[in-house]
Amino acid sequence: MTAIPTSLSLAPEGNLSRYLQEIRKFPMLEPTEEYQLAKRYREHGDFEAADRLITSHLRLVAKIAMGYRGYGLPLGELISEGNVGMMQAVKRFDPDRGFRLATYAMWWIRAAVQEYILHSWSLVKMGTTAAQKKLFFNLRKLKGQMQAMDEGDLPQETVTSIATKLNVPENDVINMNRRLASPDHSLNAPVRMDGEGEWQDWLVDESDDQETELADRQERGIRSKLLSTALDTLNERERSILSQRRLTEDPATLEDLSQQYGISRERVRQIEVRAFEKLQKSIRASVG
Repeated sequence: MTAIPTSLSLAPEGNLSRYLQEIRKFPMLEPTEEYQLAKRYREHGDFEAADRLITSHLRLVAKIAMGYRGYGLPLGELISEGNVGMMQAVKRFDPDRGFRLATYAMWWIRAAVQEYILHSWSLVKMGTTAAQKKLFFNLRKLKGQMQAMDEGDLPQETVTSIATKLNVPENDVINMNRRLASPDHSLNAPVRMDGEGEWQDWLVDESDDQETELADRQERGIRSKLLSTALDTLNERERSILSQRRLTEDPATLEDLSQQYGISRERVRQIEVRAFEKLQKSIRASVG
């Protein structure tokens, strides 16, 4: 499907405060109206309907993007990337699944923002495993909870506590903390005081060739599509519980979900396990 034209620029590169004021003018949609607009876009390619779906959720995008301000990137850029995720969500949203667009879209928005942060941070070969991403996006928050935001290496007990909470090796915590604490330096800075030569002149190009980069992008796209398709096989409650338990940086507890749905913690656990098994089965069937 082609790009969705919208009535508002989705790149708040100019006056950010004005942009935030402008998006407040778009009203939230009632469930029935949202459903009708989503059906119009999905069945008839109605771009006006898609535009209203997107603009009514721009405040959600801004709210999620603001949660990632601690990574030193311009808020306008984070919002722009989140808006791209919002557009992707609208393209793939199926209103007949029985859940609201905001519930579905928040995962696309977060994924887009996090992917942008990972690619933008000046970390040498930043780790891309699920555990390393989880550590990257949770280390700062856990340090704040433990009142360990001072610069320098973390105390051993803090390292152990964080490693246990995130289920990662202690060395990964130490190395990630040092990376996040290291200031950025311009590669155009002169090596010597006389100004001759720059640091970038001494760097070896270890980047992947174009074929490798293309293959990596295609693989990430395939994985994202497989996950999205597999999630669509779950009912609303299964999808919500699985997402809140396994697909978020701050997982909900069994107790929280038991109160939310009015069922026992054991029942929540059973639904989570069943949903995960269905997800695995769907993915295996797709790749098989």
